[in-house]
Amino acid sequence: MRAISAVDAISLAVQRTKQFLFQPFRWGTYLKLGLVAIITEGLGTNSHSSSNSGSSSGNAPNYSPFTLHPQWIAAIVAAILLAMLLSALVFYLITRLRFAFFNCLIQNTKELRPGWHFYAEPATRFFWLNIVVGFCYLALVVLIAIPFAAGFWRTFHQIPPGGHPDIPALLIVALPLVPIILLLIMTAIVIDLILRDWMLPHFALENATAGEAWNSVWARIKAEKRQFFVYSLLRLILPALASIGLFFVLAIPGILLAGALAVFGYGLHSAYADATGSSAIVGIAVQAFFGLLAVAFVVLAGICLGGPLSTGTREYALIFYGGRYQLLGDILYPPLPGEPRIS
Repeated sequence: MRAISAVDAISLAVQRTKQFLFQPFRWGTYLKLGLVAIITEGLGTNSHSSSNSGSSSGNAPNYSPFTLHPQWIAAIVAAILLAMLLSALVFYLITRLRFAFFNCLIQNTKELRPGWHFYAEPATRFFWLNIVVGFCYLALVVLIAIPFAAGFWRTFHQIPPGGHPDIPALLIVALPLVPIILLLIMTAIVIDLILRDWMLPHFALENATAGEAWNSVWARIKAEKRQFFVYSLLRLILPALASIGLFFVLAIPGILLAGALAVFGYGLHSAYADATGSSAIVGIAVQAFFGLLAVAFVVLAGICLGGPLSTGTREYALIFYGGRYQLLGDILYPPLPGEPRIS
C-alpha cells in the first residue's frame, strides 16, 4: 500500500466505512458494530469526573473534613479505591474491545470474538502502557498545579472574616492557568493520537513492546512531519465538523419529535393524574413503559448516527498509517502479484 496523504485518506475511509457497515446490511450487525465503535472511540478515551458542592445557609454549621470519624474516613477511602478498581476494569474491557474492533476493520469481518481472544496478550500490555502513561500525565498535572494551588490558598487565606475575595488578586493567579490548561489539553490529545492511532497497530500486528512501537512511530513522524501534523489536525476537526453537521441537519426533526413526545407524555400523565388504586398502578406502569421506549429510541438513534462516524474515524486512522506501515497496509489492501512493496 502506497503512502496516502492525510487529505486523500478521507475518501478511502468513507468508502471502507460504507463497505464495512452496509455491504451487506443487517440491522443486528449494524447496531452491534455501531455500538462497539461508539464505545471504543468515545468512552475509551480520557474520563473526567466532577463533583458538586451544595451551598450552606447562614445558620448551617460549618463542617471540616478533620472532624470526620475514622470509620467515615475509612469508608471514603474504600469507596475511592473501589471506584478506581472498577474504572480500571472498565478501561481494560474497552481496551480489549478496541483490539477486537481493530481486527474487524483490518480483516473486514463482522465477528468480534476472534480478535477479542487473539489479541488478548498485546491488548493487556497496551492497557498497562496506558495506565503508566496516564499516571505520568496525572503526576505532571499535579506538579504544575502545586504552585497555583499555593497561590489560591494564600489569596483565600488573606480574606478577613466576613470579607470578600480580592478579585484582581484571584485573576493574577488564575490567568496564567489558561494557556497552561490549553497546553495540557493539547498534550493529552497528542498522547491519545500516538497511542491509539499509531502505536496500537504495532502492538497488535507485531506484538511489539512499548519501546519498539514508539521507535517505529517516531521514525515515521520524523520522515513525514508535515503529513502527520495535517493528519492530526484533520483527525480532530473532521469528527467535530461531522457532529455539528448532523446536529444542524437533525435539529428541526429532533425538536418536532421531542415536542410530540412531550405532548404525548403530558396527555398520558393528565389521563392518570386523578387515578387511584389499581388504575394508578396501571398509569404508572404505562408511563414507565413509554418512558423506557423513548429512552430506547434515543439510544437507537445515537447508535445509528454515531456508529458510522466513529467507524469512519477509525478507518481514517488505519488508512493513513497503513500507507506508512507496510504490515498494516498490506492487510488493508493486499498487494497484487508482482506489485512492488513499499515500506
